[in-house]
Parts: sequence; structure tokens; C-alpha cells
Amino acid sequence: MNRRQFLKTSLAVTGSMLLPWPALASLAGTPRRSLSLYNTHTGEHLRKIVYWENGAYLPEQLQQINHLLRDHRTGEVKTIDPRLFDILNGLQSKTAGDAPFEIISGYRSPATNHKLQSHSRGVAKNSLHMVGQAIDIRLPGYPLGKLRKAAISMKQGGVGYYPQSNFIHLDTGRVRCW
Repeated sequence: MNRRQFLKTSLAVTGSMLLPWPALASLAGTPRRSLSLYNTHTGEHLRKIVYWENGAYLPEQLQQINHLLRDHRTGEVKTIDPRLFDILNGLQSKTAGDAPFEIISGYRSPATNHKLQSHSRGVAKNSLHMVGQAIDIRLPGYPLGKLRKAAISMKQGGVGYYPQSNFIHLDTGRVRCW
């Protein structure tokens, strides 16, 4: 094993130790992870983008996903926690589909979050959207209630249910649901 391979392996092992046990179990033996995403505000698509392969996240593909999940109001791009992509990948496996997740909200700048919070009770003052650790999604053709149950069953981060607005919230914070 050369130095580069050793460093890649070390980083992958260290990164995987940060994931909760259910995440490790659901991703074990997966040679590559991909996502299909559709931003409902910009109309942009990423189809089956492979963001993790051979034990490592792929920086260029992560940048593409970060760009798609930018604050569509300001254009500001933020690095999104890749564990969020792993949660989406696991959820995609549970739903046995390959339809793209519709993105309602990814990254939100503090200014956007403040503006939304002043107009809605459902927006948290210290939202994880502002630090790139949350996403609001739906999956066309898949019942929202079933999507919520599948996400809760994964026991990875927070899961919020907003049936009136037709989306669920996922985040990489502590395990909880509302």
C-alpha cells in the first residue's frame, strides 16, 4: 500500500467512525453511492451522480451537489455535510426507486432564514439549513407519510413532517422526529 492509498483508507475509516451505527450497517459493502436530485426552484437536475466511490467521497461531484443545493434566493453556495447525502442514499434504497428527490430547500443563508422565520412559525431560528446540515424533500410517486416512516426507521438525524406543505425535513443533527 502506497502513502496515497494509506491516507485515503485512513480518511475513509475515520470518516465512517463519525457515522452512527445504523448508517454504517446500511452502507456496508456499497462500492458506490449516487443520487438523483431535482431543485424545484431552479429546475436543475443531477441524475445518478456518483458522489462516493471506492471508500471515498468525490470532491468534484460534492461541489456539483453543493451548487444544486445552494440558497436559490441569494445564489450563495455552502458545503453540505456529506452525511446528508448518505441519508438520502439510504432513503433511496428503502424506497426502491430511482426517481429524483425533489429539493424544496437545501442550504439557506442566515439572511434568507431570518426572512423566512419572520413570515412562518415553522422555520427555526438556528436552522441546520444555515450550516449545510438539513434538506427538505419529497419523492414524486411515493406517499409522503411512507417517506417519513422510512426516514424515521433509519434512525439517522432529524426527520420533520410537513404534510400541508408536502415535504419532509432531514438533517444530520441528533436523532429525533416531529
